[in-house]
Amino acid sequence: MEEIIVNKEAFIRISCFFWIFFIVALSEILSPRRTLTVSKTKRWLTNLGIVVLNTLVMRFTFPILAVGLAITAGEKGWGILNIVAIAYPLKVLLAVVLLDFAIYLQHVMVHAIPLLWRLHRMHHSDVDYDVTTGTRFHPLEIILSMLIKMGVVLMLGPPAIAVIVFELLLNGTAMFNHGNIKLPIGLDRVLRLFIVTPDMHRVHHSVKPEETNSNYGFNLPWWDRIFGTYMDQPSLGHKEMEIGIDKFREPQEISIFRLLTQPFRGEVGKYPINKR
Repeated sequence: MEEIIVNKEAFIRISCFFWIFFIVALSEILSPRRTLTVSKTKRWLTNLGIVVLNTLVMRFTFPILAVGLAITAGEKGWGILNIVAIAYPLKVLLAVVLLDFAIYLQHVMVHAIPLLWRLHRMHHSDVDYDVTTGTRFHPLEIILSMLIKMGVVLMLGPPAIAVIVFELLLNGTAMFNHGNIKLPIGLDRVLRLFIVTPDMHRVHHSVKPEETNSNYGFNLPWWDRIFGTYMDQPSLGHKEMEIGIDKFREPQEISIFRLLTQPFRGEVGKYPINKR
């Protein structure tokens, strides 16, 4: 079964992407949390255009991705989990959790280092918040993220199936928790004990720096609570809060060219953690 999943990785990932995207996008229509402020068509064309570009960049930049590296690490006996004797199911579960923790730390890092914030702020400069925001990352940040992920894979030595599960969870939950979806308050309270919900992560996209620098989790919500970066609700509430950052809010900024050049324009601003 594992070999089949590994061989069908690309098909599984693409299928999951489209199905989750469709479900979240439909939910946004049926039960929207906020009223969008700019042209949805223009934003979607730009944000999804970035997805296509990033996909091409990844395929041409990395001849071997994290899953392939995990297979090689397993064959060579590289990494902690290939050295320590652990039952296979526990090894898979532990690997998924540790990979998620690494992504949390990476997310904090790109908010802490001004140079990296220049790359990451493209994600935050979206003035609306919906499923496409969860796919909007600068190609240079995507490359950096893959390099970090591959380094973690070499260090941990996770099973290939764990890397696939983690990637599916990360991509799926990124679309879900960026969804413009109104969940019942009680359901949200229960869900955010196990997974990052749209209301939990939306706080992170507030224009206020003290709220932007909170709720870094993408998939598992526990790291924010453990390390003191959790914020329950935005100060102005979810309907009144302003989304984005204080720069790049002009209509002309909603273009692929402007997004790609954004890291090289303007000042760093007050958002990096050490600038607070």
